Amino acid sequence: MQTYVEYVIKGLIENPDSMEIEAEDKDGLTVFKVKLHPDDMGKVIGKQGNTINAIRGLMQAGSAKADARCVLEVSELEV
Repeated sequence: MQTYVEYVIKGLIENPDSMEIEAEDKDGLTVFKVKLHPDDMGKVIGKQGNTINAIRGLMQAGSAKADARCVLEVSELEV
């Protein structure tokens, strides 16, 4: 699932080299923490959150098929 998140987000942003992704397991739940350059936050979130919600929806569908649970958190890098 981490490769899916990386692939999709890197396709949207202008600074893919500055992206950081970290996976953390908490009681059967995998939390993907993505840190992005401040200029790229708007592209990933999209208008009214449509883009990030679509990414999360596809991620949940894929993880349900694999019998897992995943959550995506997006934040800004400290520049």
